[in-house]
Amino acid sequence: MAETRPTLDTGERSIFSRMGELRVFLEMGSMVPALPALMQAPRGDGHAVLVLPGMLAGDGSTLVLRRYLSALGYQVHPWKLGRNWGPSREIRQGIRDRFKELSNRYQRRMSLVGWSLGGIYAREIARENPALVRQVITLGSPFGAGYRVDGEVDAALGERLRKAPPVPCTSIYTKTDGVVPWEACLEEEGPQTDNIEVQATHIGMGVNPLVLWAIADRLAQPEGAWRHFDRSGVKSLFFPGDRT
Repeated sequence: MAETRPTLDTGERSIFSRMGELRVFLEMGSMVPALPALMQAPRGDGHAVLVLPGMLAGDGSTLVLRRYLSALGYQVHPWKLGRNWGPSREIRQGIRDRFKELSNRYQRRMSLVGWSLGGIYAREIARENPALVRQVITLGSPFGAGYRVDGEVDAALGERLRKAPPVPCTSIYTKTDGVVPWEACLEEEGPQTDNIEVQATHIGMGVNPLVLWAIADRLAQPEGAWRHFDRSGVKSLFFPGDRT
């Protein structure tokens, strides 16, 4: 029997939204001049971090992000599963095995960072293993979108994916996302959830200096003492809005 895969219903994106993704070249160009400031970001305790790529992407897409976090002292790991072709049985089991391998190696809670579909994977791993996950950080992940199975809307699946796992969860999103609806990337407000808006493209989140700073800030939260993102002072100029 053929495997049934859920499909994400993101709706139609306008041509203007998609064209806006070309700003990724500006984001890439901003990395070098931003490095001195990025290296002043908060530093945590060097715990392990597993980074999961988005749809149709592989570990190469997260290289800049992983090298930056490594430079801050974290033990950062790629998923090592090749290209992300979607939520197949093989991919889901591969992530579980990779997570188990690293969890056994470090014998302490890990943080998970997932880009787009990778963030949905990260939330599901945390849902299955809350005692082993320190926190989840998602980048443009539409966990609040609709899902279809065999062409039919699966309301139960959508509701399960929308609900945050029982660990601290931060969604980093952009209102100019040209790939997924930004509204579907918002965590429901709660004591362990946060939403951080950035000026970015969807495909450039892994190289956007504001995104990298926000990730560093979240990872630096002491274990067991997670707090919502602080937008006071100068940071209010770069990170607009409140938690929702």
